[in-house]
Amino acid sequence: MLGAVVSFTSMALAGRAVSLSLDTFEIMTWRSVVGIVIVLTVATATGTIRQVRAERLWLHGVRNLAHFTGQNLWFFAVATIPLAQLFALEFTTPIWALLLAVPILGERITTRALVTAGVGFLGVLIVARPSPETLSPGLMAAAACAVGFGLTAVLTRRLTRTDSITSILFWLTVMQAVFGVICAGIDGDIAMPGRTEAPLLIVIGCAGLAAHFCLTSALSLAPAGVIMPIDFLRLPLITVLGMAIYAEPFDPLVLLGGAIIFAATWSGLARRTRA
Repeated sequence: MLGAVVSFTSMALAGRAVSLSLDTFEIMTWRSVVGIVIVLTVATATGTIRQVRAERLWLHGVRNLAHFTGQNLWFFAVATIPLAQLFALEFTTPIWALLLAVPILGERITTRALVTAGVGFLGVLIVARPSPETLSPGLMAAAACAVGFGLTAVLTRRLTRTDSITSILFWLTVMQAVFGVICAGIDGDIAMPGRTEAPLLIVIGCAGLAAHFCLTSALSLAPAGVIMPIDFLRLPLITVLGMAIYAEPFDPLVLLGGAIIFAATWSGLARRTRA
């Protein structure tokens, strides 16, 4: 989980830096290219390349489109709002996954789940404090990216019933590279990364895959209700880094709202763990 915390934080910092010269579609294109190289190299070296299957490409396509949309919104928010605010709103992802699992996976929604969602939404209001003056495109993108990530999580659960992690990651990187080329090239101009951007894109590509690998590994070793509190370290860490590197103002209400969102999510996970 500490590896996931460091990876997500590194991706945010590198994403903020590279956004000065590349748009979100270009970042996603080159990030996916880096991901393809990593997945193919590791899968070939470990012999898991044979696990790549193409039977449920439609489900891979829907999942990866949801993730592509959420990730583009995330990179847009990285460049336009304080990093702490983005991470706080991103903590609503498990709540969206909980709600979306009802129509997609046929799971039942309980009263406790609705209370969890309600408390989480209260935290969102504290973080965002929406008003005509404060409601910005970046803030809306940060809130919307969590919906995309929540849908991705639910569809991933469906895919893991039949597909290996290697197969899921292979189609993730390949499809999102295609999506990125289409969206970035629609204006006929895809920017090539220079000597400054290339290392940052490699960091983004490696950190993105490393974060999900660390998170998946952590969940395989310990219950979610036990290990997820460590993920909350991302919020104070990115708050300090945002202040130190980008002179972002310290907003105690963002930490408070993020804590409420996270507490609501963690309480639901802890109840499931006990059950």
